[in-house]
Amino acid sequence: MRTGFLAALALGLAVSAPGQAQEEDFNTWLSGFEDRMVSRGVDSGIVDSMLDGLEPDMRIIDRDRSQPEFVRPIWSYLGIAASDLRIQNGLAAQSEHGATLDAIEARFGVRQEILVAIWGLESSYGAITGNNDVIRSLATLAWEGRRRDWAESQLFAVAEMIDNGYATREQLQGSWAGAMGQTQFIPTTYLERAVDFDGDGRRNIWTHEGDALASAANLLAEAGWQSGAPAVLEVALPEGFDLASWEPSQSRLVSEWAMMGVRPPSGEWQADHLMRAARLELPAGQSGPGFLTFPNFRVIKRYNNSTSYALGVAHLADRIAGGDPFIGDWPEGDTPLTRSQTREVQAALNAMGHNSGTPDGIAGPNTRRALRAFQRANGHPADGYLGTSMYEAITGQAPE
Repeated sequence: MRTGFLAALALGLAVSAPGQAQEEDFNTWLSGFEDRMVSRGVDSGIVDSMLDGLEPDMRIIDRDRSQPEFVRPIWSYLGIAASDLRIQNGLAAQSEHGATLDAIEARFGVRQEILVAIWGLESSYGAITGNNDVIRSLATLAWEGRRRDWAESQLFAVAEMIDNGYATREQLQGSWAGAMGQTQFIPTTYLERAVDFDGDGRRNIWTHEGDALASAANLLAEAGWQSGAPAVLEVALPEGFDLASWEPSQSRLVSEWAMMGVRPPSGEWQADHLMRAARLELPAGQSGPGFLTFPNFRVIKRYNNSTSYALGVAHLADRIAGGDPFIGDWPEGDTPLTRSQTREVQAALNAMGHNSGTPDGIAGPNTRRALRAFQRANGHPADGYLGTSMYEAITGQAPE
């Protein structure tokens, strides 16, 4: 729903070529956009209140175009997402708002610890909601041009919010990418999914915890949340597990995974898990913990399409509920590559006939698919994990 601090850690920030900002000055874009808003029926008074005297925030363009060279390992991200302090604060928040959370869970069917975890990652339980002028941020992104259609659609949604009395101009503060409130909704998501849980006539995700948490629950419920079902379970693979025939997008019944030797840390599966379908994910390769992810895991990714984020939410929720830390060891000596190193690997894979797409420094699905093809062809475990060991195997040199 947003790109805030933990989202940026989970997703990384995409690099982009300069957009139209260098070709069209801000006031020219602004004047044209004001005319289009009025022509589409937006009240001129609202247009003036939103855009009159607005200037671009060049820091937003820098943030949008930035691409950190170093990639944070998933185990470092999870250590932040489910830190002891965040767990403690989550328990305190759950206790303070217990009656509200019980009512939200009863209405929407979404496990309350999941909602508390999202709240914790999105805004540190309402403490950090962002202090950027959302309209200025979105206008800057629209002018810059790389995501113009998206940013302009958000500005039209803001106009509708103001017109309907959902928010005031001054209230619209949030992240640099335009997300707002304690659960960090972008304006279009606010219009589609925000909930007036306390019945006061306002969908107040800024200062009313019940409205914010119910809005997150409504989003997850509408995305297909399955009440009473797990999101993710840590597992261990048996020695000699056939990674060559494993496909990350393939679902199997847990009973089938069990017959293949996949086991939870306790060694025994719960009976109610066996007939549920799940995918096997190895975010750090075969040397790290494995996870069976269920449909609810992919529902969490509708909030933020990042495996790290979804694991962070699910794990923080489990810890708040009294669950254990992850048992498996992470391959801390086989760290993810830098962006530059990933581009080298992508170019090398392409040269070998394993199509990873245009080298962009981001190890996405195409790169992982090409990497697994290389691993299968060269006798390596086909886990799709791109760390320093695979860099050396593919390029023939140790990473500097």
